Amino acid sequence: MSYTKGLQEVGDGLDAYLQPDGGWGWSNAGLVVDGERTLLIDTLFDLALTDEMLRTMRDAVPTAARIDTLVNTHANGDHCYGNQLLGDARIIASEPTAQEMTELPPAAMAALVKQAPSMGELGAFFLDCFGSFDFGGIELALPRETFSGELSIELGDRELRLIEVGPAHTRGDTLVHVAADRVLYSGDILFAQAHPIAWAGPVSHWIDACDRILEMDPEVIVPGHGPLAGPHDVRELRSYFQYLYSEATRRHAEGMTPLQAARSISLDRWADWRESERLVVNIANIFAELSETEPLDPLAAFEQMAALKRSS
Repeated sequence: MSYTKGLQEVGDGLDAYLQPDGGWGWSNAGLVVDGERTLLIDTLFDLALTDEMLRTMRDAVPTAARIDTLVNTHANGDHCYGNQLLGDARIIASEPTAQEMTELPPAAMAALVKQAPSMGELGAFFLDCFGSFDFGGIELALPRETFSGELSIELGDRELRLIEVGPAHTRGDTLVHVAADRVLYSGDILFAQAHPIAWAGPVSHWIDACDRILEMDPEVIVPGHGPLAGPHDVRELRSYFQYLYSEATRRHAEGMTPLQAARSISLDRWADWRESERLVVNIANIFAELSETEPLDPLAAFEQMAALKRSS
């Protein structure tokens, strides 16, 4: 399937909304329709992008003029900052996602973008990641319903299963599984053709999440970022994390810092994956798991990524 911007059918009444190139902030979303009932999976990073997506959906699928239910797969702003445009839709998320969504409000992102020009190398990297987005005027609409573990949703005659697999990428990652159609909306548990980033971890839990997806045997996976994917992409992500865990464990025992380890690990197999600076955060997360300490805070994570990108 081609990787172009816009709505792409992945099954009967099932669509993906893709945003190439899938890099920082350029997330995907999903639309599920059954009769007159509609469910949206994630909004986008700002109001203009979300509005454009909703207009595209309404033009292609008239019943999408009213979204009944919105599922936020996790708390990162590129999957929830557009929630306010959904009016009175039922908003659902896992309990940890709902809690985490309050921790980095859109106004804080707007302030960081404004301050970035005075923040040197870190600010330049931050603007490179997020300078294309407009965080003004966003009033974050939080979930009105939360769940823990799993939740089944009836949408017309169709059943969707929301499956909590976090903490991994974030504290409350959720999969949306349409088992009858063998379609899975993975959120950021899968970054297709790009390095993932373990903000929360542990990485060992993310490996477990990959195993769980493979047990579901989906045919089509709509990743949180990147082109449409399949089980091969999940197996490749699992191999990446398993390799990284092994290499990072050895370097942790040698007393290396995460940045030293990131500079020394060979990633030839994944050389064409985008956003290689995220490697240092994943290694730091593994180090934290091995040491039983807390993962990097976001500011420290961006400082480490900026340093790795400078030296690569």
